[in-house]
Amino acid sequence: MPRPRATSDAEILAATGRAIGSHGPGRLTLAHVGAEAGVSPATLSQRFGSKRNLLLAFAADAAADAAVPYRRARAEHDSPLAALHAVADEFARHLSTPEEMANHLGMLQLDLSDPEFRVHAAAHTRAVDAALQELLADAVAKGELPSGTDVPRLARAIKVTTDGSLLRWALTGDGDPAALLHDDLDHLLGRTS
Repeated sequence: MPRPRATSDAEILAATGRAIGSHGPGRLTLAHVGAEAGVSPATLSQRFGSKRNLLLAFAADAAADAAVPYRRARAEHDSPLAALHAVADEFARHLSTPEEMANHLGMLQLDLSDPEFRVHAAAHTRAVDAALQELLADAVAKGELPSGTDVPRLARAIKVTTDGSLLRWALTGDGDPAALLHDDLDHLLGRTS
């Protein structure tokens, strides 16, 4: 009977995300991920076969869990728009420096240039879009957004605003990313003067 794994694949994939933030996918090594996860590079090779396979597993996992932050926030907040802001806070917490953002953007380069990664990126995008639409439809039903709101278009605009706001913060270094996200989202939703 094989021994149970001390470190789960889910823990390794979470560690992979942190290591990507520190090193970017190009400079990332199995040793970086192993140090972050508390396992040896040999263990990673045995489980995933290669750095590429590990990154593909990370991308697939990220796509499968893309809606989780939205659903978790919705379960924690009576207001759908408060849940939207909670998700923005969570995204901002994952970025402490512009360099960390640049390292994560390295995954976007893979997503755009490699068809195997693009499949997962497209699935991730569709899952986020669906989660946002669900949240916004709930906001319309609760009267937080006007009846007749074009939910699909607003969901797309929110994603563009969120991504753009974080990118602008990374480029300028001005302000707190969470505060900037809140301000930009409130402006988009017509909640500022």
